[in-house]
Amino acid sequence: MFGCECFWWNSVPESYPSQPEPFSLPAPLPQWPQGDGFASGRISLGRLEVLKVSKFERVWSCPSSHGKSQGFVFYKPLEIPDGFFCLGHYCQSNDQPLRGHVLVARETCSEPELESPALKKPINYSLIWSADSPHDGCGYFWLPNPPLGYKAMGIVVTNKPDEPEVEEVRCVRADLTETCETCDLLLSMSSKFSRISFKVWNTRPCKRGMWGRGVSVGTFFCSTYSNSEKIADIACLKNLDSTLHAMPNINQVHALINEYGPTVYFHPDEIYLPSSVQWFFKNGALVYSRDSEKGKAIDYQGSNLPSGGTNDGAYWIDLPTNDDARNNVKKGDIESAELYVHVKPALGGTFTDIAMWVFCPFNGPGILQVGLVNIEMNKIGEHVGDWEHFTLRVSNFTGELWSVFFSQHSGGEWVDAFGLEFIEGNKPVVYSSRHGHASFPHPGSYLQGSSTLGIGAKNEAAKSKLTVDSSTRYKVVAAEYLGEGEIAEPCWLQYMREWGPTVVYDSRSEIDKLIDLLPVFVRFSLVNLFELFPTELYGEEGPIGPKGKANWVGDEKCY
Repeated sequence: MFGCECFWWNSVPESYPSQPEPFSLPAPLPQWPQGDGFASGRISLGRLEVLKVSKFERVWSCPSSHGKSQGFVFYKPLEIPDGFFCLGHYCQSNDQPLRGHVLVARETCSEPELESPALKKPINYSLIWSADSPHDGCGYFWLPNPPLGYKAMGIVVTNKPDEPEVEEVRCVRADLTETCETCDLLLSMSSKFSRISFKVWNTRPCKRGMWGRGVSVGTFFCSTYSNSEKIADIACLKNLDSTLHAMPNINQVHALINEYGPTVYFHPDEIYLPSSVQWFFKNGALVYSRDSEKGKAIDYQGSNLPSGGTNDGAYWIDLPTNDDARNNVKKGDIESAELYVHVKPALGGTFTDIAMWVFCPFNGPGILQVGLVNIEMNKIGEHVGDWEHFTLRVSNFTGELWSVFFSQHSGGEWVDAFGLEFIEGNKPVVYSSRHGHASFPHPGSYLQGSSTLGIGAKNEAAKSKLTVDSSTRYKVVAAEYLGEGEIAEPCWLQYMREWGPTVVYDSRSEIDKLIDLLPVFVRFSLVNLFELFPTELYGEEGPIGPKGKANWVGDEKCY
């Protein structure tokens, strides 16, 4: 028997809200085209078969200790089909819809007697922590102790001090797992009687991206030590099925884009609009090299651009030399604009990432905010050839849109489907910021810098008649998992150098003006003030194309 720790709660609500309602997209899912294992409800990982469980029984809840939400609820999965086994429990904030899931698993086939089974019961459990909630009594957090050669996949939560039955979960043979790491700190509790704090995180595979084989189980990790980025106590699953049979075929890809392709809104005052790459080439874009001062016209398909290699600075693209043509190309041509789509596996092929790239011939000058004052720069932030993107993440269990990544200059953010704005059926909205073309989920002003001081680069996003419907105006340019030759990649996609010349700004003279606008109590040295603004405000290397970006193969980069 174990006692409960007492904790400091910032506030104690009189009562908890009822269990969050499950979230569903605005419209029912369509019947996807037939083929392979996409949206079949189950996914084979080779030695294991997994399915997603999103029906839960509430076990225990507690208030939030940091005031960001009403509290957190811990759940155990329900309605697990015969032959499948729970791997761990689930946790989420109770101020958002019930949206999560956990995977349950079963062995797919018998192996020779010399092989150990893929799943085994834990030997027993270790109590990690116990806590007293103002309304739910005591909660107990248990780590399964796996047999030698096996890994635990998650934590078990109970509202009684008795150790859970070993039948509650299964551990997975170590060679069928990958290492995982913590992300998204959910909860931090401090004891009244000791300096030890208890923390709860979501988890994800350490190796992610197009070639990563780690599969998130949907469980959480908790501990009483703070440096828990890499986890030794639990793991994630590993997809050993090299065929990635749950990935969509090309007909299913088109159906997904038709169902979920966002409408992109450009700011009503946007001057520098998108265009197709072909329009950019046809209207006078030039390719330069280190060995020649004169630029060469680019073929309509980009077939005369240098192909492959790395961004060694040997080549770059620039606008036409004629002033009228140059100014015309800067403005883009929204009528020709289309989204360039890269389809790739995510989280071991249990999700599909549909990265949608938009090209703008020119990125306009930045807008700086100093307190309540907005200052439009003359040159700072300008560059030729702007590639921006957003990414749809789709569950391969059901074909449901799970989340959208909004790229915002040097980083970005994932937004769950329940946090999106929808315009028609299941089509979300993407707002492109004025001049900079960063992507945002909602209209408004977004500060990149110090929100505390109100100083930084300002991104303005708003609805207008300037739109591109990516559900119809798109072109799939790459989907490597389909096999060589399945998608004809355009010539320009193989150009790995810069899509604009390097520009260095005399930003010091412009930033100097900002110093005088600052009140005395927030005066900074010039060097410190520079650090508040995005680095691209001081100098712009021409951006490289989509295939040269880290997220082409890797995972999206969040702030």
